[in-house]
Amino acid sequence: MSGAGAGAGAAAGSGSGSGSVEAKLAELGLTLPEVVPPLAAYQPAVRSGAYVYTAGQLPMVEGKLTLTGKVGAEVTAEEAKDAARVCALNALAAVKSVVGDLDRIVRVVKVVGFVASASDFTGQPAVINGASELLGAVLGDKGVHARSAVGVAVLPLDAPVEVEIQVEVESA
Repeated sequence: MSGAGAGAGAAAGSGSGSGSVEAKLAELGLTLPEVVPPLAAYQPAVRSGAYVYTAGQLPMVEGKLTLTGKVGAEVTAEEAKDAARVCALNALAAVKSVVGDLDRIVRVVKVVGFVASASDFTGQPAVINGASELLGAVLGDKGVHARSAVGVAVLPLDAPVEVEIQVEVESA
């Protein structure tokens, strides 16, 4: 699993195909993954007007969940933060599958993160920082967003974290 730095860096210019956003990913040592296939009856992402909404993305790498369990019990907060980064990468892949070019992102509007939490775990915001920090590092100011970080009893496949994003994109 590839990690991401916590610093924010601006993505420069715009292009087609694999432009500056994907160049920034490469600079960070990251590769945009294939879109994670749906686990049920939904699409990984849909576009409505100027917005793309992703389905909740699990920390899947090459078709496999990277870890399972509750944060604060079987999974540490740092492991979960790394998993949230993977979720954010998967969300960007889902966005690209709809718009074709991540350089068309105007801004990330909202991030919602769910953390499968042990009953006494209260560090959900720090866990979801993994996704927020990755989006900032890759998209710069375009990655600044509103956010919710929610503790839940259980997530699909016993995943420790799930992240969905909403982005505004340039018109076609």
